[in-house]
Parts: sequence; C-alpha cells; structure tokens
Amino acid sequence: MQFLTFDKATAESSVQVVTRWILARLRNTVLVDVHAADAAIAALLPSLNNRKFQKLDGSRASLFAALDAPALSRLPTQPWQWAMFKTVKAHIDYHVEVDFHRYSVPHSLVGLALEARVTDALVEVLHRGQLVACHARSSRRGGFTTLDEHMPAAHRAHKQWTPERLIHWGSSIGANTGQFVTQLLRRFRHPEHGYRSCLGLLSLAKRYGPQRVEAACTLALELGAGHYRHVRDILTNGRDLIARAAPEPEWVAPVHDNVRGAANYH
Repeated sequence: MQFLTFDKATAESSVQVVTRWILARLRNTVLVDVHAADAAIAALLPSLNNRKFQKLDGSRASLFAALDAPALSRLPTQPWQWAMFKTVKAHIDYHVEVDFHRYSVPHSLVGLALEARVTDALVEVLHRGQLVACHARSSRRGGFTTLDEHMPAAHRAHKQWTPERLIHWGSSIGANTGQFVTQLLRRFRHPEHGYRSCLGLLSLAKRYGPQRVEAACTLALELGAGHYRHVRDILTNGRDLIARAAPEPEWVAPVHDNVRGAANYH
C-alpha cells in the first residue's frame, strides 16, 4: 500500500508541475477548441521536458532517453481492433464454426477445443495461445473457407467430391447406405452442409465395419430417421445387432369358387 501511495503522490506532483509550467502560461490564451489546446500544450512541452531538475542530474527528456526509450517496443503494424473470443471445436472435416460459417484449421487439431479471435475483418484460431489459422471473415452462412495446407494429403482429394461421388461411395457399402446418403444430401440446402455428415458415416464404416453401417442405415430408413446422428446412435447402442422379426407375408385371398378372378373384369 505504501508503494501505491508513493506512485500516486508522484503522479499528482507531475500534474502540479504541468499545471504551473504549462497551463498557467496559457491561462490568458483563447483556445477555440480541443485541437487548439493540444497544439498550444505541445508547443510548451519541450521547455518543460528539457528543464533541468533542481535536485537530480539531467532533465525529464534525458531520463526518458536513458531509461524509458530503450525499453519501448515498436508500435503494432495494424491499429488495435475490438475482438471477441469464443471456444470452438475442430470437427472431423478440420473446420471450426463461427457465426454459421466454417473455417479450416490444421487437420492435426481435429477433435480439440480451440479459441477463435473474431474481429470485423479476421477470424484467427489459436491453440494454447499460439496462432494456428487466420482467415478473412466471411458473412456467408453455411459456407466454407478452406486452406489446402490444412488438409492431410490423403484427404485433399475430398475437395473434388461431388454428391454423385458420395452417393457412389455409400452404394459401395450397401443399397440402403446409398439411399441414406442420397436423402442426407437432399436434406440440406447447400451440399457442403451434408459433407460433414457423409464424412461421419465414413468414419463409422471404418469403426464398425460396412455390414453394421448398412444394417444401421436400413433401420434408420425404416424409422424415418435421416440424420447422421441417428445412424451413429443406432451403432453406439447396438440396435443394429438386435434380431428383428421377419415381415409378415402379404395377405393373399384364398382360392374359392365364389371368388371371381381378374378375368371376370374387363
């Protein structure tokens, strides 16, 4: 507390010096606005800063040059901007979502919680305080901003994927998986929105095997469930492994003399 009191007294003493040696000299000067006041004070500052101390060697200007100036850092190359921070997660497609737009990050960060610094012009993504991605901010809802260097070499071919290729991949697992992928892509207004879900199905196929994914998609279609999470939950809960009763055969009218067939109708 004594240290703080000393700093406060020193600051107030400096204010008193400026009041006596600058403001007092301007007391009879007419200053029309704040800019005129700034200019008048700036003109008198050198005389105050170069004035010799009474009990110390040097002046304010010489002490600043010897003590403060060497410790100063360069000004930032860009002016300060207001920024907001939010925690984001790197999804399976190595993108994070900020205001309904997705921005890529290095693929090695998939699954990790990251921090996004959002300004009017930029979206910067940080991992443990280190900048890992920087993108121009986009206002396109549902869009993607992707840098090729963020993608692993094995996945760069995904950039050329089309709905047809995704449906073909699903059909290679099974007919119902292909049908599920088709419905999944049609569910979204923009194809990119279904991209992440299709990659999710790909990861499920690698984890559970194509047979179980086909069975889960079959069950999902029967239940009218068309989201990726439905297939994931079916596999997680093992519902695809539960034996289901065979569907009852279609009812056929018995042969009887009193029942006329199609030949009686023209």
